[in-house]
Amino acid sequence: MSTPPKIGIVGVGRMGANMARRLVEKGFNVTAVYDVRREAATALARELNSSAPEKLADVTAASDFIFTVVTDDKAMREIFTAENLLANARGRIFVNFATVSPQVHLDVEKAAAAVGASTIEACMASSITQAREGTLYLILAGDKTVVDKAGPMLEALSKARRYVGETGRAAQVKALVNMVMNINTAGLAEGLGLGDALGLDLNLLREIFSQTGANSRVLETDGADMQNREHDCYFSAAHAAKDSGIAAAIAKEVGISVPLAEATLAQYQLMVQKGLGELDKSGIAELTFKGRR
Repeated sequence: MSTPPKIGIVGVGRMGANMARRLVEKGFNVTAVYDVRREAATALARELNSSAPEKLADVTAASDFIFTVVTDDKAMREIFTAENLLANARGRIFVNFATVSPQVHLDVEKAAAAVGASTIEACMASSITQAREGTLYLILAGDKTVVDKAGPMLEALSKARRYVGETGRAAQVKALVNMVMNINTAGLAEGLGLGDALGLDLNLLREIFSQTGANSRVLETDGADMQNREHDCYFSAAHAAKDSGIAAAIAKEVGISVPLAEATLAQYQLMVQKGLGELDKSGIAELTFKGRR
């Protein structure tokens, strides 16, 4: 019987921590967890009977596969250096789950290849509950042979996986997914806000939306929260602004006009400016319902 691979996880916020729990629950060997918030890493390590190295290089040393779930482009670039994850990284496989710019994935792949390591993309189109239950939807890209090597672990984390091509493609697709989702979110908030101003029954309005062309996945996941002003943070407005910003930048690079995406981005940026960046993205309803747009 072959020895099970050792897995390290960098970034154990709500997504990364629940992915780690799921992997352990499914019998995988999570050997090391790391986070810039030391207390989060050490608490999770105790829970999972794992280690919580203080240095990223030690995560690489303790792992065959390293899963990264970090916040943004800057964080990705910082962890993939010769002093950090790429120290003595020959033969390691890095599986990068974060929503970052396509160019970052290309740069990270090149840096990893220079030291004999491999990287793939596993962009997540799901949230915290799905991470814990192992029902993520994963958009995969990179060398298909390497993707297949990570297959059993990715299968344990997901209900569906879609391979979309060479490195950078998953990030492009994920940016478009979130761009459209964020536009739908803003549109739903405005529709419910206008319905509220008209004195309509919002329960009835949501039911009618669900049976007509106004229906969307966002209506199912966020509609009731918008109506009830419940904005527990599963996917923050700050993250929505970041992701819509990535999509807008991609559009600019290829010379495509995306006025709806830009208008939505402006709404999320306004939320951040008003101190609402850590509300759930459906908190955009607060700006609409209260007329503070």
